[in-house]
Amino acid sequence: MPLSRPMPSIEPGAAVLRIRDLTGIYRAFYYSRSPRGILVFHAFVKKTQATPKRELDLGKKRLKELLHEEV
Repeated sequence: MPLSRPMPSIEPGAAVLRIRDLTGIYRAFYYSRSPRGILVFHAFVKKTQATPKRELDLGKKRLKELLHEEV
């Protein structure tokens, strides 16, 4: 599986970085279409196979807040 993949369900331009090491599995959502550069807007420890809805919703909320600041 790729280490990064698009997450259009959050926002076009959003993606997830997949990190796995001896201590666990982690995910970081980032946005690459900002004039400010790459925005990392949410990260969490992955404990289930599917990404929990709560994490997706929190990511959407945080990105919306960051993009609103750019206006």
